[in-house]
Amino acid sequence: MIAISTIILSFVGALVCGLMPARQHRSIRWVALGFAVAGLAAAICCWQRYLPSTEFSENFADVINADWIPSLGARFHTGYDGISLPLLLLTGLVAVCGVLFTWTLDKRANEFYAYYFALIGGVYGVFLSLDLFLLFVFYEIAVVPKYFLIATWGSTRRHFAAMKLVIYSFAGSGLVLLGVLAIYFSAGTFNLHLLLSREHFTPGFQAIVFPILFVGFAILAGMWPFHTWAPTGHVAAPTAASMLLAGVVMKLGAYGCLRVAIGLLPSGAKVWAPLVAGVAVVNIVYGALVALRQKDFKYVIGYSSVSHMGFVLLGLATLNATGMTGAVMQMFSHGVIGALLFALVGGVIYTRTKTRMLDEYDGLIDRMPAIAWLFIVAALASMGLPGFSGFVSELYVLLGAWGSKNLWGSQYGWIVVGAGVGILATFGYTLVKIHEAFFRTRDTAPGNGEPTASYEPLTIPEMVGCGLLLGSALLIGLCPWLLTNTISASLNFFVERLAN
Repeated sequence: MIAISTIILSFVGALVCGLMPARQHRSIRWVALGFAVAGLAAAICCWQRYLPSTEFSENFADVINADWIPSLGARFHTGYDGISLPLLLLTGLVAVCGVLFTWTLDKRANEFYAYYFALIGGVYGVFLSLDLFLLFVFYEIAVVPKYFLIATWGSTRRHFAAMKLVIYSFAGSGLVLLGVLAIYFSAGTFNLHLLLSREHFTPGFQAIVFPILFVGFAILAGMWPFHTWAPTGHVAAPTAASMLLAGVVMKLGAYGCLRVAIGLLPSGAKVWAPLVAGVAVVNIVYGALVALRQKDFKYVIGYSSVSHMGFVLLGLATLNATGMTGAVMQMFSHGVIGALLFALVGGVIYTRTKTRMLDEYDGLIDRMPAIAWLFIVAALASMGLPGFSGFVSELYVLLGAWGSKNLWGSQYGWIVVGAGVGILATFGYTLVKIHEAFFRTRDTAPGNGEPTASYEPLTIPEMVGCGLLLGSALLIGLCPWLLTNTISASLNFFVERLAN
């Protein structure tokens, strides 16, 4: 029952915050923080209590299986395993930090946190669903609040960005629904646990349905060429919403690709994996090169997210334990580091400088030294600095790609080389943008330049949020076994199915 409490707490939090008087900003913030912390505490309890099992039927914990819509054969069936567990922790972390980085929000705060927790509840629901119909319902619940968060509290072209995000999301959802219905009419059940435990579909069926499901989910994961909603949405979204978008919402798509598309259709996955790997390399290289050309700081982080999600897709395409473990690790790693980078750019640096344009920054390393060095460390962690989670996850993905018979054993060996080029491009844009943002000074005539007074330091909520996110990346980077042991145990069942 602990796992399901994450969903309950989120929706109750949305209801409570929404019903509070709008003028009670301080009380609303504390109530929101309380519900977010309670959700994180529940996720941590799940992690501490989870014991991986060699038996598939016993690998899911806190299972609830109750009648829901008998006429459709849909049940309220939830539980978690080693794949969904890191994502529950990620959601809890980002939810808490999102509240901390919006501590000064006063514009219709009650409505903001109502949408905020509705979105989080949908995310928790997707990661816990063991019924395909229930998963799809939660997946849709997570889409709707995004529009209102961006359109109401966003900035640059917020209405356009909100509509574009929703259109892409619903287009992907349409493909997902088509694939789910095809599976239901073929197997006669929505029971994801039952579907994962045995083979139900012919190779021809899998080869047709797999790309429908995979692309449908991968649109939300920022897969090229359907990625354009991501940078636009990230830039327009308010800080907490951009943290959720980059930190957890993009992971919904990647999770669906793994849990549903690859898990249920392994033969189809083997047919399409080389193409998926090729697209993943395009994601990695294209995202890095476009980030290098951006002048808006938030767009840099937006396109870097597209690049880093390419490693998730590449890890999934390896279809082996090493690569897919790296993919799940990268979901967690990019979730915490990406959320931190968006928080620093949109919630810390912008609120002090009132601009996101890199060519308007002037000697920020001297004017906000603590913030600048914090961003530099976070950017290096995102780049794959050893000691942080990004290094571990990308290493797993590259080792998995190198050892994948599905990729290296054919003409697709260049995929590993392409990913390496993407890593070099990531080094390039990271170092260039760090220099442009913090170390470059503008030439101005004496007495005519802007004042060079120092900006205000980090507030206590900002320090706590930064500590949680960066500390999590460092902890997993130094002790990756905290997640890899549980992830690998659950992925063994996927690998066995792929080997048949």
